[in-house]
Amino acid sequence: MSGTGKIVWVRADHLPSAAERKRMVTSALEAGYADIVIREEDAALQRVGRYCAIVRKGDGLYVEGKRLGAVLTVREAKDVEGASRFKGKEEAVLVESHDWKVIPLENLIAEFQGTGTKVIASCASVEEAKLFAATLESGVDGLAITIGDPAGLGRFSELRRPEVATIELVEATVKGVRPVSVGDRVCVDTCSLLRVGEGMLVGSQSACLFLVQSESMDSHYVASRPFRVNAGAVHAYVLGADGRTKYLSEVKGGTELLAVDSEGRTRPVVVGRAKVEVRPLLLLEAEVGGRTYTTVLQNAETIRLCTRDGSISVADLKEGDKVLVRLEEGGRHFGHAVKESVVER
Repeated sequence: MSGTGKIVWVRADHLPSAAERKRMVTSALEAGYADIVIREEDAALQRVGRYCAIVRKGDGLYVEGKRLGAVLTVREAKDVEGASRFKGKEEAVLVESHDWKVIPLENLIAEFQGTGTKVIASCASVEEAKLFAATLESGVDGLAITIGDPAGLGRFSELRRPEVATIELVEATVKGVRPVSVGDRVCVDTCSLLRVGEGMLVGSQSACLFLVQSESMDSHYVASRPFRVNAGAVHAYVLGADGRTKYLSEVKGGTELLAVDSEGRTRPVVVGRAKVEVRPLLLLEAEVGGRTYTTVLQNAETIRLCTRDGSISVADLKEGDKVLVRLEEGGRHFGHAVKESVVER
């Protein structure tokens, strides 16, 4: 099952005993879930770990004392008809039913579309989750895992993974590589292990970002550091997980960036730290479609650019070599793509 990209909650509020509810919360935390529904009387469970506790008080849902939404229990058709009272008035509606049918869910999705109120559907199996995520094409806004045995949480792990998006990469022809003295460069150390052929999109112009490979290969001088991308000078753009660019100087622990492989497949990664150090630099110039683009990288053989056939060290780059880049029309304003004429040299 591919990821849904939906909101995913784990419910502990439906379990009858305090011991069962505690076990569900601890198991959800261990499995990496961050949003858990608990009962009002289980406030002590908020100290089990750091997570977003969605506290159910009667039919209301609260986060840190502020109302988040309501619980809608569907037992018969008239319950669905009464759902309209929540439209635009609640941030979210948690829908639960002991006898799910697709038609009532379709009605709910249609009822709430465009109202600003999110529909979160309780699901007791992966099959239900898949169905609810696809109903009426767009599906519900979120899924609330409602199971009795926390050992089953692992089966829902794919729900939290966003669908794999791809970016179109093209070949740029290297026109020149030359040293440009020293400057501040940024090593991006992520909380993920990056693969050979996977790295980040970086460049001096937002219209052309170069795919810089992670340090996932051993070199003659140092062992591999597969969590690291030696991304380049502080002024450069890097593509974030939200589709916006950031300056490398802005990247810090907790920032989410986009890891991209040579096939254009993407995944979000969290930055653990960014190391800014003075290092010798070089200027890379490459041409695509008659236009020349640049990026500034550290002058070291461990920095590699991705190619169709693998990767190549900046120490070995020469005129005529082909490297992978991502092109974009227009420009960027505060990281957002904008349709305007922008010249960056």
